[in-house]
Amino acid sequence: MTSFCLGCGTSMGAEERFCGNCGRDSSLGADVKGPDPTLAWVAPETSGKAIFSLIIGIFSLFPPFGLGAIIFGHISLSDIRKSSGKLVGRGLAIAGLVLGYLGVAAFTTLMIIGAYSARQAEKALTAAKAAARSKGVTRAVITNQPSAVSAIRALNTAEIAHLQAHPAQGYTCSLDELAKSWGIRGDLDQVKKADYSIALQGCSPSKADGKVTKYQVVAYPKAGKAKLPAFCSNQSDVIKVDWNGSPEGCLSKGADLTANDNDRLKNDSGSDDDSDD
Repeated sequence: MTSFCLGCGTSMGAEERFCGNCGRDSSLGADVKGPDPTLAWVAPETSGKAIFSLIIGIFSLFPPFGLGAIIFGHISLSDIRKSSGKLVGRGLAIAGLVLGYLGVAAFTTLMIIGAYSARQAEKALTAAKAAARSKGVTRAVITNQPSAVSAIRALNTAEIAHLQAHPAQGYTCSLDELAKSWGIRGDLDQVKKADYSIALQGCSPSKADGKVTKYQVVAYPKAGKAKLPAFCSNQSDVIKVDWNGSPEGCLSKGADLTANDNDRLKNDSGSDDDSDD
């Protein structure tokens, strides 16, 4: 004769005393309560906030995502702790927290490095300008001197600034780089309007694969303007002049530009203006 377990309702044979499903002793009678067969076991649910924390934590290098991963990670851990086993996903929440904190830390570090680099570049430019002023060099167009001399002085100042901002690289032979970084585009444009060509050359390191320690800059008259003098300089910051207008002659045997030469340039410039009129 078949009977049913009074604890869980499982079918039992007449000779069976203990339920094969719940283990209840059928001889105890109906007064002993066993497991309620109407209650089903429910699997715990994975916390959606923990999953979300992990997903946005992957993009935590961007501040909003990193902060979101941290916030949702902490909230999900609190929910899991209070759920009495109904929620799981603690490992996901922790992973999201770790990614969030790492992302925020990395972003903060990059911002600090960027600010420090910008500050160092600013200091280098300020120091270069101060050094240039101590030698009588300014980027402005100097009274009684043509644009070619001003452009060379501007390039010397920019090269000093570039050297201090990039000590491992040294000087540069890129006019575009100096113009963009140190604001001398106006000087370069002005010298071209003054019937001059300007060239930056001769960049070379003192040792193989070392930093560039030498450069040459020359401003020479364009074709048909041979009556104009040529000017040149190098890492010594001394400006030389060749009154015959030869850039090669200026570099090889040019004379230092002096106060007397400034007067001569003034007179020559005035004569040119009169002839143009």
